[in-house]
Amino acid sequence: MKQLFISILIAVLLMLICSCTSPQQGTTTSDTQPNTISDSNQDKRPGLFPIYLGGKWGYIDSIGQVIINPQFDNAAIFSEGLARVLIGDERNGNWGYIDETGLLVIIPQFTAAEDFSEGLARVSIKVGGWLEYGFINSTGEFVITPQFDWATGDFSNGLAAARFGDFQNLNYGYIDTEGAFEITQQFNEAKCFSEGLARVGIGDWETRMWGYIDDNGSVVIEAIFDDAWDFSQGLARVRIGKEVKGKWGYIDKTGTYIINPQFDWAEDFSEGFAPVMNGTVGNGKWGYINTTGSMVIDTQFDDAGVFSEGLAPVMDGSVEIGKWGYIDTTGEFIIAPQFDEAQDFSNGLALVRIEDKCGYIDVTGNFIWGPSYWPNM
Repeated sequence: MKQLFISILIAVLLMLICSCTSPQQGTTTSDTQPNTISDSNQDKRPGLFPIYLGGKWGYIDSIGQVIINPQFDNAAIFSEGLARVLIGDERNGNWGYIDETGLLVIIPQFTAAEDFSEGLARVSIKVGGWLEYGFINSTGEFVITPQFDWATGDFSNGLAAARFGDFQNLNYGYIDTEGAFEITQQFNEAKCFSEGLARVGIGDWETRMWGYIDDNGSVVIEAIFDDAWDFSQGLARVRIGKEVKGKWGYIDKTGTYIINPQFDWAEDFSEGFAPVMNGTVGNGKWGYINTTGSMVIDTQFDDAGVFSEGLAPVMDGSVEIGKWGYIDTTGEFIIAPQFDEAQDFSNGLALVRIEDKCGYIDVTGNFIWGPSYWPNM
């Protein structure tokens, strides 16, 4: 029954897709409207950027020229040469994948879909009212048939976290690229591998502690942290103590503190710097440390993001009235605070918002697309 349902769905979608206008190269117009980039992993995006125009999504290049005409109901970043796009509304539509010319190379047939990583992408289909997760290759063939109640979106180190059954139980393990559990289901929570290690949670919601395993499933850093994040540039941020009163520091891959817990909040390292904050959330001040823990940009900002392509977004002023700009690695403003929201730079552009209008700016702060209204950011 499941295969029959999928076959019928694909046949219907093929008829719909054939009626769509094929992608053509065009130019921007005065009412161009950029749309949101819903993914945080913008480092995977090549020189094409999602835009929103006339109720549809398309893509521009880094100089603002329309490369793929707006024709999709939603669109995401490119990853490994493909980008996922939606045909139909969010509730009843289906996701497929296009190449960098805008050609639909994997027809929309999935209830949900994620970016490609290590040649595979997580997708899901609805079976009996429930989502089942599997993985496809770049031709759209199922390498791992939909069967899991949950799976991480990315393969890393040839492994992805997955589970059968209720998420509240010890049901998380890691599957290989054929869908077999390489690391048995034994964790209360499990995240992707990063720089050779994966963080795993042990215990229920109230008692959960975090540690790290290697790709053999061996615990290399005991679960002694109240919170922990992925490794980045050889260091991982961890917290000792419960949320409000806890302190953040950084460990290496042996679990040794390189930077002792001392910050009220901290983010990952990127390009040799990490944003850290002292004070309460919303009232604290942010600065930047280097990988030895030295404060290289004093705590002076009301919010701060990570460095990307030599620039970092920072906010000057309170959450209600503050504006975002961009600093360089000396802490000097290169783009003055003027935006209500600002994302990282990637391939020379950053997505920003002013009131209800959004657009892409270059490294000088000039708009190459927009700003104009779009649904949300």
